[in-house]
Amino acid sequence: MLIIPAIDLKDGQCVRLKQGEMDSADVFGDPAEMAERWLEAGARRLHLVDLNGAFAGKPKNLDAVRAILEVVGSEIPVQLGGGIRDLNTIERYLDAGLRYVIIGTAAVKNPGFLHEACDAFPGAVIVGLDARDGKVATDGWSKITGHDVVDLARRFEDYGVESVIYTDIGRDGMLSGINIEATVKLARELSVPVIASGGLTNLDDVDALCDVAGEGVGGVIAGRSIYQGTLDFAAAQQRADARSA
Repeated sequence: MLIIPAIDLKDGQCVRLKQGEMDSADVFGDPAEMAERWLEAGARRLHLVDLNGAFAGKPKNLDAVRAILEVVGSEIPVQLGGGIRDLNTIERYLDAGLRYVIIGTAAVKNPGFLHEACDAFPGAVIVGLDARDGKVATDGWSKITGHDVVDLARRFEDYGVESVIYTDIGRDGMLSGINIEATVKLARELSVPVIASGGLTNLDDVDALCDVAGEGVGGVIAGRSIYQGTLDFAAAQQRADARSA
Protein backbone atom coordinates (compact mmCIF):
# COMPACT_ATOMS: atom_id res chain seq x y z
CA MET A 1 0.00 0.00 0.00
CA LEU A 2 1.54 3.23 -1.19
CA ILE A 3 0.92 6.37 0.87
CA ILE A 4 1.15 9.29 -1.58
CA PRO A 5 1.60 12.82 -0.19
CA ALA A 6 -0.46 15.45 -2.00
CA ILE A 7 0.78 18.91 -2.86
CA ASP A 8 -2.12 21.06 -3.98
CA LEU A 9 -1.05 24.22 -5.81
CA LYS A 10 -2.92 27.51 -5.66
CA ASP A 11 -1.34 30.80 -6.69
CA GLY A 12 2.12 29.23 -6.46
CA GLN A 13 1.67 27.99 -2.89
CA CYS A 14 0.99 24.64 -1.27
CA VAL A 15 -2.55 24.65 0.13
CA ARG A 16 -5.32 22.36 1.30
CA LEU A 17 -9.00 22.84 0.52
CA LYS A 18 -12.12 21.54 2.19
CA GLN A 19 -14.39 19.70 -0.25
CA GLY A 20 -12.78 21.51 -3.19
CA GLU A 21 -13.85 25.01 -2.15
CA MET A 22 -11.22 27.46 -3.41
CA ASP A 23 -12.08 30.06 -0.77
CA SER A 24 -11.44 27.54 2.02
CA ALA A 25 -7.70 27.24 1.30
CA ASP A 26 -5.27 26.79 4.18
CA VAL A 27 -1.74 27.74 3.09
CA PHE A 28 1.14 25.42 3.99
CA GLY A 29 4.07 27.20 2.35
CA ASP A 30 6.48 26.68 -0.51
CA PRO A 31 5.65 23.67 -2.74
CA ALA A 32 9.28 22.75 -3.49
CA GLU A 33 10.17 22.79 0.19
CA MET A 34 7.15 20.61 0.88
CA ALA A 35 8.24 18.16 -1.82
CA GLU A 36 11.67 17.94 -0.21
CA ARG A 37 10.06 17.31 3.17
CA TRP A 38 8.03 14.37 1.88
CA LEU A 39 10.97 13.00 -0.09
CA GLU A 40 13.14 13.00 3.04
CA ALA A 41 10.31 11.33 4.98
CA GLY A 42 10.36 8.40 2.57
CA ALA A 43 7.72 9.22 -0.03
CA ARG A 44 7.84 6.94 -3.05
CA ARG A 45 5.47 9.02 -5.17
CA LEU A 46 4.07 12.55 -5.08
CA HIS A 47 0.60 13.72 -6.12
CA LEU A 48 0.29 17.27 -7.43
CA VAL A 49 -2.89 19.18 -8.23
CA ASP A 50 -2.94 22.47 -10.11
CA LEU A 51 -6.06 23.89 -8.47
CA ASN A 52 -6.06 27.10 -10.50
CA GLY A 53 -5.60 25.00 -13.61
CA ALA A 54 -8.54 22.78 -12.73
CA PHE A 55 -10.82 25.81 -12.74
CA ALA A 56 -9.16 27.62 -15.67
CA GLY A 57 -8.87 24.57 -17.93
CA LYS A 58 -5.16 25.11 -18.56
CA PRO A 59 -1.92 24.95 -16.53
CA LYS A 60 -1.57 27.81 -14.06
CA ASN A 61 1.21 26.73 -11.67
CA LEU A 62 3.97 25.67 -14.05
CA ASP A 63 6.74 27.43 -12.12
CA ALA A 64 5.80 25.63 -8.91
CA VAL A 65 5.62 22.29 -10.75
CA ARG A 66 9.06 22.84 -12.28
CA ALA A 67 10.50 23.74 -8.88
CA ILE A 68 9.12 20.52 -7.40
CA LEU A 69 10.53 18.46 -10.26
CA GLU A 70 13.94 20.05 -9.76
CA VAL A 71 13.88 18.97 -6.11
CA VAL A 72 12.66 15.44 -6.83
CA GLY A 73 14.71 14.78 -9.97
CA SER A 74 14.45 11.15 -10.97
CA GLU A 75 14.24 9.79 -7.42
CA ILE A 76 10.50 9.11 -7.37
CA PRO A 77 7.61 9.40 -9.83
CA VAL A 78 5.43 12.50 -9.73
CA GLN A 79 1.85 12.65 -10.97
CA LEU A 80 -0.19 15.77 -11.64
CA GLY A 81 -3.77 16.69 -12.42
CA GLY A 82 -5.65 19.92 -13.00
CA GLY A 83 -6.15 21.79 -16.25
CA ILE A 84 -5.01 19.04 -18.60
CA ARG A 85 -7.19 19.42 -21.68
CA ASP A 86 -4.97 18.65 -24.70
CA LEU A 87 -2.15 16.42 -25.89
CA ASN A 88 0.35 19.27 -26.09
CA THR A 89 -0.05 19.96 -22.38
CA ILE A 90 0.54 16.29 -21.59
CA GLU A 91 3.65 16.20 -23.76
CA ARG A 92 5.00 19.36 -22.12
CA TYR A 93 4.48 17.96 -18.63
CA LEU A 94 6.04 14.58 -19.44
CA ASP A 95 9.01 16.26 -21.11
CA ALA A 96 9.47 18.36 -17.96
CA GLY A 97 9.83 15.21 -15.88
CA LEU A 98 6.36 14.19 -14.73
CA ARG A 99 5.82 10.43 -14.77
CA TYR A 100 2.03 10.49 -14.88
CA VAL A 101 -0.67 12.95 -15.86
CA ILE A 102 -4.13 12.75 -14.34
CA ILE A 103 -7.13 13.53 -16.52
CA GLY A 104 -10.40 14.16 -14.71
CA THR A 105 -13.05 16.55 -15.98
CA ALA A 106 -11.78 16.35 -19.56
CA ALA A 107 -12.11 12.55 -19.51
CA VAL A 108 -15.76 12.76 -18.54
CA LYS A 109 -16.66 15.59 -20.90
CA ASN A 110 -14.53 14.41 -23.82
CA PRO A 111 -13.81 10.66 -23.60
CA GLY A 112 -12.25 10.78 -27.05
CA PHE A 113 -9.48 12.98 -25.67
CA LEU A 114 -8.72 10.46 -22.93
CA HIS A 115 -8.63 7.68 -25.52
CA GLU A 116 -6.20 9.68 -27.67
CA ALA A 117 -4.03 10.46 -24.65
CA CYS A 118 -3.80 6.77 -23.66
CA ASP A 119 -2.82 5.87 -27.22
CA ALA A 120 -0.24 8.67 -27.51
CA PHE A 121 1.29 8.24 -24.05
CA PRO A 122 0.84 4.60 -23.01
CA GLY A 123 1.41 3.91 -19.34
CA ALA A 124 1.49 7.61 -18.43
CA VAL A 125 -2.21 8.46 -18.13
CA ILE A 126 -4.19 8.12 -14.92
CA VAL A 127 -7.88 8.94 -14.85
CA GLY A 128 -9.26 10.78 -11.85
CA LEU A 129 -12.87 10.05 -11.00
CA ASP A 130 -14.44 12.21 -8.32
CA ALA A 131 -17.85 11.12 -7.11
CA ARG A 132 -20.60 11.82 -4.63
CA ASP A 133 -23.06 9.01 -3.87
CA GLY A 134 -21.70 7.02 -6.80
CA LYS A 135 -22.19 9.79 -9.38
CA VAL A 136 -19.22 11.43 -11.08
CA ALA A 137 -18.51 15.12 -10.49
CA THR A 138 -16.69 17.51 -12.84
CA ASP A 139 -15.48 21.11 -13.05
CA GLY A 140 -13.71 21.29 -9.72
CA TRP A 141 -16.56 19.25 -8.18
CA SER A 142 -19.04 22.03 -8.96
CA LYS A 143 -21.21 19.81 -11.20
CA ILE A 144 -22.62 16.35 -10.46
CA THR A 145 -23.23 14.33 -13.63
CA GLY A 146 -25.53 11.39 -14.21
CA HIS A 147 -22.58 9.06 -14.91
CA ASP A 148 -22.17 6.03 -12.66
CA VAL A 149 -18.56 5.90 -11.45
CA VAL A 150 -18.18 2.13 -11.93
CA ASP A 151 -19.55 2.16 -15.48
CA LEU A 152 -17.31 5.05 -16.46
CA ALA A 153 -14.23 3.48 -14.88
CA ARG A 154 -14.76 0.25 -16.81
CA ARG A 155 -15.00 2.20 -20.04
CA PHE A 156 -11.82 4.14 -19.31
CA GLU A 157 -9.98 0.97 -18.33
CA ASP A 158 -10.63 -0.31 -21.84
CA TYR A 159 -8.95 2.84 -23.19
CA GLY A 160 -5.71 1.88 -21.45
CA VAL A 161 -5.48 4.08 -18.35
CA GLU A 162 -2.64 3.15 -16.00
CA SER A 163 -4.79 3.43 -12.89
CA VAL A 164 -7.84 5.15 -11.44
CA ILE A 165 -7.81 7.70 -8.63
CA TYR A 166 -11.15 7.55 -6.86
CA THR A 167 -12.11 10.51 -4.69
CA ASP A 168 -15.15 10.61 -2.45
CA ILE A 169 -15.73 14.35 -2.60
CA GLY A 170 -18.04 14.29 0.39
CA ARG A 171 -15.06 13.33 2.52
CA ASP A 172 -12.15 15.14 0.91
CA GLY A 173 -10.39 17.50 3.31
CA MET A 174 -12.84 16.67 6.10
CA LEU A 175 -10.73 14.11 8.02
CA SER A 176 -13.76 11.84 8.20
CA GLY A 177 -12.19 8.54 7.09
CA ILE A 178 -11.84 6.81 3.74
CA ASN A 179 -15.00 5.48 2.08
CA ILE A 180 -13.67 1.92 2.06
CA GLU A 181 -16.91 0.34 0.83
CA ALA A 182 -17.19 2.52 -2.29
CA THR A 183 -13.47 2.25 -3.04
CA VAL A 184 -13.49 -1.54 -2.84
CA LYS A 185 -16.69 -1.74 -4.90
CA LEU A 186 -14.91 0.12 -7.68
CA ALA A 187 -11.62 -1.79 -7.37
CA ARG A 188 -13.37 -5.15 -7.65
CA GLU A 189 -14.78 -4.17 -11.02
CA LEU A 190 -11.39 -3.22 -12.52
CA SER A 191 -8.10 -4.90 -13.32
CA VAL A 192 -6.03 -1.70 -13.10
CA PRO A 193 -5.11 -0.40 -9.63
CA VAL A 194 -7.37 1.99 -7.76
CA ILE A 195 -5.82 4.76 -5.69
CA ALA A 196 -8.06 5.94 -2.87
CA SER A 197 -8.49 9.62 -2.12
CA GLY A 198 -10.54 11.73 0.24
CA GLY A 199 -10.84 11.43 3.99
CA LEU A 200 -7.59 9.69 5.08
CA THR A 201 -7.27 10.63 8.74
CA ASN A 202 -5.13 8.30 10.86
CA LEU A 203 -3.42 4.93 11.14
CA ASP A 204 -6.78 3.19 11.52
CA ASP A 205 -7.56 4.27 7.96
CA VAL A 206 -4.19 2.95 6.79
CA ASP A 207 -4.95 -0.41 8.43
CA ALA A 208 -8.40 -0.49 6.86
CA LEU A 209 -6.90 0.11 3.42
CA CYS A 210 -4.23 -2.53 3.95
CA ASP A 211 -7.02 -4.97 4.75
CA VAL A 212 -8.42 -4.48 1.23
CA ALA A 213 -5.15 -4.20 -0.69
CA GLY A 214 -5.83 -7.61 -2.19
CA GLU A 215 -9.03 -6.26 -3.73
CA GLY A 216 -7.04 -3.98 -6.06
CA VAL A 217 -6.58 -0.87 -3.90
CA GLY A 218 -2.92 -0.05 -4.48
CA GLY A 219 -2.45 3.28 -2.75
CA VAL A 220 -3.98 6.26 -1.01
CA ILE A 221 -3.43 9.98 -1.36
CA ALA A 222 -2.65 11.74 1.90
CA GLY A 223 -3.59 15.40 2.15
CA ARG A 224 -4.91 17.36 5.10
CA SER A 225 -4.09 14.59 7.60
CA ILE A 226 -0.33 14.83 7.06
CA TYR A 227 -0.39 18.61 7.02
CA GLN A 228 -2.44 19.01 10.19
CA GLY A 229 -0.73 16.16 12.00
CA THR A 230 -3.51 13.63 12.52
CA LEU A 231 -1.34 11.22 10.53
CA ASP A 232 2.44 10.91 10.62
CA PHE A 233 3.40 10.21 7.02
CA ALA A 234 6.58 8.24 7.73
CA ALA A 235 4.81 6.11 10.34
CA ALA A 236 1.92 5.50 7.94
CA GLN A 237 4.17 4.22 5.16
CA GLN A 238 6.10 2.08 7.62
CA ARG A 239 2.83 0.59 8.89
CA ALA A 240 1.69 -0.13 5.34
CA ASP A 241 5.03 -1.72 4.47
CA ALA A 242 4.93 -3.88 7.61
CA ARG A 243 1.41 -5.04 6.81
CA SER A 244 2.44 -6.15 3.32
CA ALA A 245 5.71 -7.85 4.35
